[in-house]
Amino acid sequence: MHPFMRQIAITYRCALQFREKELADTGLSGCHTPYLTALYRRPGLSQEEMARELNVNKSSVTRQLVILEEKGYVERRGDPKDKRSLLIYPTEKALSLQERIYSCYGAWSRLLTRDFTEDEKTELSRLMGKIAEKAEIYVKGAEEKCPPLQNT
Repeated sequence: MHPFMRQIAITYRCALQFREKELADTGLSGCHTPYLTALYRRPGLSQEEMARELNVNKSSVTRQLVILEEKGYVERRGDPKDKRSLLIYPTEKALSLQERIYSCYGAWSRLLTRDFTEDEKTELSRLMGKIAEKAEIYVKGAEEKCPPLQNT
């Protein structure tokens, strides 16, 4: 694995563990928070929309939503416009954790960048934004916008 990709993977896995520890009393896993933050931004997402927004497959969304529903954090309702589709909403229980979850994300960012200058933080954010944009372009099927892959 390329060292850069390994570093991203390590950081991601550690972030999951951090969130799980910080939210241990809620019964949430570190991987559940992106689903809830997506619903905080856009209550009433369909499972398909959530999969696109989170860049995960639909079966992953289904599995995680079942867990979140069993724990009382989300509810699924029929879409009045499309009877075959379910819309997902955060429950009051989920909404009561919104600020805590966002604080958890902020605490992780501050922990990782605590010895960075403001310029370094700005540059890191800019560069990671470019990387994330290219990754999403690729995953969302617009590969032609990326240059051809070469072995490096």
